[in-house]
Amino acid sequence: MNECIEAGSGFLRPLLDSLVGSWLYADSYLWTAVGFAGAAVFGSRFLFQWLHSEKEKALVVPWYFWHLSFWGSTLNFIYAMHLDKAPLIVGSMFLPVLYGRNLFLLYKGGRQHLRH
Repeated sequence: MNECIEAGSGFLRPLLDSLVGSWLYADSYLWTAVGFAGAAVFGSRFLFQWLHSEKEKALVVPWYFWHLSFWGSTLNFIYAMHLDKAPLIVGSMFLPVLYGRNLFLLYKGGRQHLRH
C-alpha cells in the first residue's frame, strides 16, 4: 500500500528510456541551460509587452508576445520532461498547444493583427 518509487526512476523514464535513450535524463550543464533559456524566454514576454505598451501609451499585446510564449513554454516543457516529475510535465504540456493555437489565429487573421 505504501510503495515508494525508487529515487531517480522518475515518472516516464521507465517508458521513455528504451524509446529515446538516456540522453533525456543525463545530468549536464546543457540541460541546466535549457531550463534557464525556457524561463528567460517565457519571462521576457512580459518585459517586452510592457515596453511596447509604454511606447504606444496604450495596453498592447504585440505579435512577438505569442512567439515568446510558445517558444518559452516549449523549452519549459522539454525541461520538465528532462526532470521527469509528473506535476511539472502535466502543468506545462498544454501551454505550447494553447500558444501555438494563438499563433495560428494571429497569422490566419492577416496583416492587420501583425502591425503591433
